Amino acid sequence: MMTSAIVSAMTLLHVTGARPNFPKAAPVIARLAELGVSQRLVHTGQHYDDRLSEVFFRELNLPRPDVNLGVGSGSHAQQTAALLIGLEAEILATRPDLVIVYGDVNSTMAAAIVAAKLGVPVAHVEAGLRSFDMSMPEEVNRKVTDALSDLLFVTSPDAIAHLADEGIPSERIHFVGNPMIDSLLSHRDRLDSAAARARLALPEDYLVATLHRPGNVDDPETAAELVAVVHGAAALADIVLPLHPRGRAILEALGIGDHPRVHVVEPLGYLDFMSLVSGALAVITDSGGVQEETTVLGVPCLTLRPNTERPVTITHGTNRLVTTRSIVAELAAEVAARRARSDRTAAPTVVPPLWDGQAGARIATVLVDWLDDRSAR
Repeated sequence: MMTSAIVSAMTLLHVTGARPNFPKAAPVIARLAELGVSQRLVHTGQHYDDRLSEVFFRELNLPRPDVNLGVGSGSHAQQTAALLIGLEAEILATRPDLVIVYGDVNSTMAAAIVAAKLGVPVAHVEAGLRSFDMSMPEEVNRKVTDALSDLLFVTSPDAIAHLADEGIPSERIHFVGNPMIDSLLSHRDRLDSAAARARLALPEDYLVATLHRPGNVDDPETAAELVAVVHGAAALADIVLPLHPRGRAILEALGIGDHPRVHVVEPLGYLDFMSLVSGALAVITDSGGVQEETTVLGVPCLTLRPNTERPVTITHGTNRLVTTRSIVAELAAEVAARRARSDRTAAPTVVPPLWDGQAGARIATVLVDWLDDRSAR
């Protein structure tokens, strides 16, 4: 595919800010670079710890950010206000022809609002996902971002229906697959579960848990139930828990690491974490991305939430929704079945459509064609 001289002269601004954004952005940025498109990368600094941020740039071969806004943490209002101010200054200074945002974090919504108010087109990668739970900050971010976007790139067919129901014109919607899976597939040969397990002194049979959502960790009573779940899981197998800054204090105060088979560790880099997931008996999570990654790796995933914005991981993957009351019994069944398998690394027979490692290329093609048409008009 040839990129026109007009498009080559344009500048596309990518806005990333938190751990889930980076593996989604990497394949899009790489393909646009191959096409000779001028790009600028903003890291808002919403996640600023090395293990939540910098390590992803090293491991995913992302270019260094042109600017880091360093907004840091704070309440949703404080963080969003800092994002709006920093992103407005960046967009006014650089005047990009298109702003590309990823996922559903506060940086995503803030960039969409600023760009829309300044008359700059917005492209949303991972549009149309819906949990229909407005108590989730991410759901608010998704709906606001999609309403303001000119191009909406969706990862699954259900997202198309959600956007149509919200009145988004079909010509704005593009079903391209999942760029996060591009990153996983392109680095799969580098995953080494045995080495990652050895570094943490884990036995051959182990579980992985990632738990950080406000609905699970902010309320002391709910957090205590979560600790009981983790300890119940540890009765089945050793469990490694990379502990996110959100909820760390309350979970540690409740004794989450007191069980001898619970291994509480700092957040891990992309390759270390995915290596552990690839070799696990099962994963307990409340993360959206982990539901997708386990689907492709064929690892059983028990999602401790009442809903998911990624139902395709249930219909076409290994994911299921569980409660604190049901999870230990369901996990015991999964662990027994997993231990009985002779080959735990067998690839899944069914994966969601277009989760084939080519989403970044499809997104880049749509972007270049759209910019060509726009310039011609």
